[in-house]
Amino acid sequence: MRRALLLALAVLALPVQALELKPFSASYTADWKQVPVSGTAQRSLVNLEGDTWEMDFEASMLVASLSERSTFKVEGETLVPQKYRLKRSGLGKGKAVKHDFDWSAKQVVGEDRGDPVKLPLNRGLLDKSTYQIALQHAVAAGEKSMSYQVVDGDEIETYDFRVLGEEKVNTKAGQVDAIKVERVRDPTQSKRQTMLWFATDWDYLLVRLHQIEKDGKEYQIMLQEGTVAGKNVKGD
Repeated sequence: MRRALLLALAVLALPVQALELKPFSASYTADWKQVPVSGTAQRSLVNLEGDTWEMDFEASMLVASLSERSTFKVEGETLVPQKYRLKRSGLGKGKAVKHDFDWSAKQVVGEDRGDPVKLPLNRGLLDKSTYQIALQHAVAAGEKSMSYQVVDGDEIETYDFRVLGEEKVNTKAGQVDAIKVERVRDPTQSKRQTMLWFATDWDYLLVRLHQIEKDGKEYQIMLQEGTVAGKNVKGD
């Protein structure tokens, strides 16, 4: 029994394993069902220096454009946001969001559509880009349901997800095995639907996203080509 107790204490004393991120770059076709012209989207994760990373997403088509950027740090298995920026134009009103994560003051400060933002900041809080990395790694770890606290505009919202199962996705890079994930929403509160597919053989890279907006408009991005840790994504 003493030996078992010592082994248990030894395990507890082990340092927390750092979350291992792999840089990636991916390009997608972007389609609105109501718009006859296809657009493009790019998504990337790069290591800036040491434990600091940057996540970028850009999408553009004839009538709209969107850019999103997040800078964050990795501390053990925790993602620690530093800055988040979003700019959207076209398809209705434009939108600009700026969030700065001041961990010393434990506050998120910034702007949402020109209005000031000031929110309490606690460890575990994520921005609208960084949570996607957390979700990707949770799926890779075999988790079936996930929940995140996310700064969304001028509020902190809970984002819930569940794994629906395995599915093959036909992409321009070939057919890939993927895990299908659904964003869980209360149907009495929101009619939006979001489905995501993560490639199991490519560090769970996002290969497809399909979203139905509350007004019925449908949006989808589908992988064209990509690299993960310098290797080209190739399907069957």
